[in-house]
Amino acid sequence: MSPRTLVAGVDSSTQSTKVVVCDADTGAVLRTSAARHPEGTEVHPERWWDAYRAATRDGLLDGVSAIAVGGQQHGMVALDEQDEVVRDALLWNDTRSAGDARDLTAELGGPGAWIDAVGSVLVPSFTVTKLRWLARQEPGNAARVARVVLPHDWLTGRILKDGNGFTRWTTDRGDASGTGYWSAATDAYRSDLLRLAFGRDLEVPEVLAPAAAAGHTSDGVLVGAGTGDNMGAALGLALQPGDVVVSLGTSGTVFTRHERALRDATGYIAGFADATGRHLPLLCTLNAARVLTSTAAMLGVGLDELDRLARDAGPGAGGLTLLPYLDGERTPDLPDATGTLGGITRANATPANLARAAVEGMLCNLVAGADAFRDKGVHVGRVLLIGGAAASQAVREIAPGLFRAPVVVPHPAEYVALGMARQAAWALSGAGTPPAWERAIDSEYAVPAQDGSAVLERYRALLRALHDR
Repeated sequence: MSPRTLVAGVDSSTQSTKVVVCDADTGAVLRTSAARHPEGTEVHPERWWDAYRAATRDGLLDGVSAIAVGGQQHGMVALDEQDEVVRDALLWNDTRSAGDARDLTAELGGPGAWIDAVGSVLVPSFTVTKLRWLARQEPGNAARVARVVLPHDWLTGRILKDGNGFTRWTTDRGDASGTGYWSAATDAYRSDLLRLAFGRDLEVPEVLAPAAAAGHTSDGVLVGAGTGDNMGAALGLALQPGDVVVSLGTSGTVFTRHERALRDATGYIAGFADATGRHLPLLCTLNAARVLTSTAAMLGVGLDELDRLARDAGPGAGGLTLLPYLDGERTPDLPDATGTLGGITRANATPANLARAAVEGMLCNLVAGADAFRDKGVHVGRVLLIGGAAASQAVREIAPGLFRAPVVVPHPAEYVALGMARQAAWALSGAGTPPAWERAIDSEYAVPAQDGSAVLERYRALLRALHDR
């Protein structure tokens, strides 16, 4: 029997670094490891390297022929001429550039101008807004910046530097499409938008083809192009036409694979590229699983008890509605908003109704993504629930009625890291398409048991009232 070819995938997320080692032919997971990242919305990139080294110690990567990195999107890693980090990286969930997003939007001519330019309406998450903030608030640091890269770009380069194989900074279409200065429609940087934001030119990474190599270490390990975390998850799930992913992690995302770039004038759907040469229209919220953990803490219960309480309450939580903007919100663009609990009365003020309202509010906030796809003529055949909060039985039972589509809950797995291992195997093979790894995505299949229209309408009415304040 010939020895297995091994590949590795890395997920450098907001909270941790996760690594999987897989069989390149079948995708079977052979080894896994993880290490935590510091809390906060800014962090020195060396902490990502510390976590990567901790996760790959004790021979985890022994025998690996190729590796690729998926990273949290949008983060700003500013480097000087010597590639030293100028300041802590601002992460996607740092909203201090909200005013800069509004200013840049107006300076180019409004939201439609940004959609025409890069396929997305600006929100504070986008790297271009963070560059404007840096130029405006920290001119001394800004003067030192020679180039800007993204979290996955930086970790890919750091792996190559450690392996004596670094030649230049690289990125990929998927992650580049979340910067605000690269267009998925034209596959090109918009250097004029960089200058608009920062006041001068900056060096940016070379955008690699999906199956290209960023380089090789001195011992022959291929390092793939990598991508953003959502693009990595799409690759790990091997999405089929009609599949819409709803990811319930630190953030909430709704995305699907599509053959062309979508133009969404509402700004809800970002026109991202994917990691296969196609497109990945996506809605992102700041608030997802932590809505449930925060509600559980408020009630003084664990997540299992919160789940039981939510299932005990009836649909609509007795008229209680939660707008779950606990950390502000990215979509809709309400960076300074707070959570709002509406419709409370003596009759419905119970732990069970609050638990139910938390689950319904978290999901209603993401239904807008699926509905925006429908409005654009994109078929929503089924919803794939992934992420930590997908383990909640209440979430699984409530989601089909709100999304108005069958719901599949794939077996728990590190889908970003799996996608990156699949990309590494693709780059190693030189084939025209990614390897056909089979993913188990039929662990649970639920059809809408209850009509969620009334819950959705009450949620939207409360949201309209918030907008009108």
